[in-house]
Amino acid sequence: MSHHTEVASQPAQFFKKGLGLGEQIKSQLTRDYHSGLVEFIRANGHMIRVGDLHFHLAKEFGFCYGVDRAVDYAYQTREKFPDRKIFLTGEIIHNPHVNRRMLQMDIRFLFGQYAEVEGYEQLTSEDVVILPAFGVPHNDLKRLAALGCILVDTTCGSVLNVWKRVEQYARDGFTSVIHGKYSHEETKATSSQATKYPNGHYLIVQDMEQADKVCDFIWGRWPRAAFMKFFANSISPGFDPDEHLKKIGVANQTTMLSGESLAIAGRLRRCIAERFGEENADAHFRTFDTICSATQERQDAVIELVRQKLDVMLIIGGYNSSNTTHLAEISGEHARTFHIDDAACILSLEAIRHQPVSHREEVIAHEWLPSGEVRIGLTAGASTPNNKIGETIERIVRLRGESLEEWMK
Repeated sequence: MSHHTEVASQPAQFFKKGLGLGEQIKSQLTRDYHSGLVEFIRANGHMIRVGDLHFHLAKEFGFCYGVDRAVDYAYQTREKFPDRKIFLTGEIIHNPHVNRRMLQMDIRFLFGQYAEVEGYEQLTSEDVVILPAFGVPHNDLKRLAALGCILVDTTCGSVLNVWKRVEQYARDGFTSVIHGKYSHEETKATSSQATKYPNGHYLIVQDMEQADKVCDFIWGRWPRAAFMKFFANSISPGFDPDEHLKKIGVANQTTMLSGESLAIAGRLRRCIAERFGEENADAHFRTFDTICSATQERQDAVIELVRQKLDVMLIIGGYNSSNTTHLAEISGEHARTFHIDDAACILSLEAIRHQPVSHREEVIAHEWLPSGEVRIGLTAGASTPNNKIGETIERIVRLRGESLEEWMK
């Protein structure tokens, strides 16, 4: 049963596959997000040389199918309902430029940093609500349906696949152990799928260190009170670790590091096998790799790119984008890497404003770009529009006193 058929009262209208206006809004999307320069580089082996500057673009980068679709549906919604109030439950994707564009189109936000007023109380049955690519928690969907709002669902298909897995675990009496960030919109929506069932439970672990703590409890090496305190924000209501860690199923936020998700699943399975015996492991443990293919492809492409001898690597995208920060994390292990929001972060040939992995604030780095011949790698998170990559290249070229035109013949 899908998550939609569970909704008790149906909204006035529920659009799940667009609004049939794709052709009408195509030119707007091209104007707002397209880059001729990026298309040129893609068509020329993902490389361009401009004087002493050698730019290398990752094989996979930028908008994924799910993000493309979510943005497309938002534009279609504005086109279809020109006179209605339109709201997003939260950020449509984790990119500030795209979210600010939504505000310019008079699409308002119900929650988060872009909301003028927070909460569902401001809605009426006349309003249109767009559900973002991350999805929304099950109870929020029920509430919106009960209000009678027109709903436009842009939830990504990869996210829906994880939901199905979590629902299946809950139905079969398995607790979902979700590798993700408990405060992330996607993880909130995913974990809520478990609680649709009376005995459904979840536990969210952010990394291997937290997975080890779960193993310590299962092995009886860590007291219950300490466990409950540590995971207070990351467990379902009524969670009883003595009871609910006997049968576990692993799932993940689709944008996590896939290697880490697989390693966590492996660690938890070994723990369960030791606790209940290898012959009983399958009765107590399930797993399914639910990292989205676009996330995986972008991670693989970064690894391939940074194996070349690059002088500097630029990762472009929102700082609160999970998949983008993971690209910066991977790249940083192999090359001098800067995660920037956009071209404006390049202050000069000498200074760059960026956000290091695991930092919450931007810092300024100096002497970031060597003089003379320089090889620059670039990629962008799945929520970054192509024009942000193009603008970054153009800015570096301009600062170096070069012109793109003669090199794009």
